[in-house]
Amino acid sequence: MKEILAFPQLGDYQYPIRRLLQDMTKKEVLIVPPITKKTIELGSKHSPDSVCVPFKYNLGNFIEALELGANVLYQAGGGCRYRYYAEVQETILKDLGYDFHFVQIIERDHLRLRELYQIFKKQNKDLKRRSFLKYLVFAFFYVTYLDKLDSKIRKVVGFEVKPDSFLKLKKAFIKECNKAKNTYQLRKIYKKYKRKLQKIEINKPKNCLKVGIIGELYTAMESFSNYELEKNLAKFHIEIKRFTNLSYLLYQKAILLPFMKYKVRKYCKYTLGADGLDNVYRVLWLKKHHFDGVIHTKPTGCTPEIGAMPIIMRASKDMSLPILFFSFDEQTGVEGMNTRLEAFYDLLTLKKEG
Repeated sequence: MKEILAFPQLGDYQYPIRRLLQDMTKKEVLIVPPITKKTIELGSKHSPDSVCVPFKYNLGNFIEALELGANVLYQAGGGCRYRYYAEVQETILKDLGYDFHFVQIIERDHLRLRELYQIFKKQNKDLKRRSFLKYLVFAFFYVTYLDKLDSKIRKVVGFEVKPDSFLKLKKAFIKECNKAKNTYQLRKIYKKYKRKLQKIEINKPKNCLKVGIIGELYTAMESFSNYELEKNLAKFHIEIKRFTNLSYLLYQKAILLPFMKYKVRKYCKYTLGADGLDNVYRVLWLKKHHFDGVIHTKPTGCTPEIGAMPIIMRASKDMSLPILFFSFDEQTGVEGMNTRLEAFYDLLTLKKEG
């Protein structure tokens, strides 16, 4: 039987992940439909009540993929309860009658290259170590350049003169990256689009409002799960800073963690799980860099972030930095979110003018 691979969606990272799986396995990777309300409804229907919302999104992704013909499912793991997703989701899907093979990429909290090579070797017996490293490096740089471009766009997207200028640029960038054959071409594409980005007309005042987004990783990186928070925030002509991205999770966090632990020693004696401690540090960073406010996002049921929230509130109070908390689940309404965003914007404007 022909093997068709699928994986859970995670914003624009679906493109480098799909390319990586295609290169490593030389097999068809299913293009899973964009996440919709149907996705979360499917996931919620078959998930335990106590699990966090990202679990439900992932499960919904898998059900849609299986219905479209996928028979090999990939899941990562590590960090928090995410390390248990694979086993539980596999059991649920098998109980629903689906026939498939499940592959877990990270069984512990850290990715080990030797283990990763063996995982892909099982899918592609002809995979050589040299090719494995080449494909991995390509994916690494694809993710890095995507994150760099995203970071630059967030600073100016709220001030574009022509609507959707940066969105169109990013789509064109991804389209070219998907066709790149090596890291040299990726670098040329990134430099090309960095120059294009600088040429897009903007109207950005020197003393604009600046807001940082912190919180749980999935809710930060998957725009459907946070109801297009960044897009809605940009409508208020605000400069946006978002810390969590795949580059941070893959290698930056391990480097920065000892430094962050030292800086937040007043608030945290130990790590809080997942990105809890990181988010306490980010409040201090945002204050130091003259940001006007903080938005904390998390899915309902995210234990590490629930534990971190009282500490984050204390830090933001000490820093005199207004903070807005959003907790998302399948019942959250976009109207309520927008109303709270408007009130938060008014608060920040009054504080800045006062």
